[in-house]
Amino acid sequence: MIWEALGALLIGFAIALSATRWLPDRFPSRSLTLATGPVAALLGAVLTRAILGPGYPVQVMVASVAVGAALLSVLLRPPHRRLRRPAAALKGHRTA
Repeated sequence: MIWEALGALLIGFAIALSATRWLPDRFPSRSLTLATGPVAALLGAVLTRAILGPGYPVQVMVASVAVGAALLSVLLRPPHRRLRRPAAALKGHRTA
């Protein structure tokens, strides 16, 4: 159990670290992201272990990856879009 928990923490930290490196402008805070990843992966591992029981380490790790990535995706912000110029006035149209 302790090895699964440590493995889940390391997997969650790796997911969070890679997410902050690939999409640094889409996450609100680097420290929040690095804290959420391991906690989310550990939560996924504990829930999977409680459901399946002992003896399924591969499934526990797969679930920790899935839950860690899913909960990190909640923190994502939409991409920044460029502001467009206002449209030109139509020909023959009076503006106030």
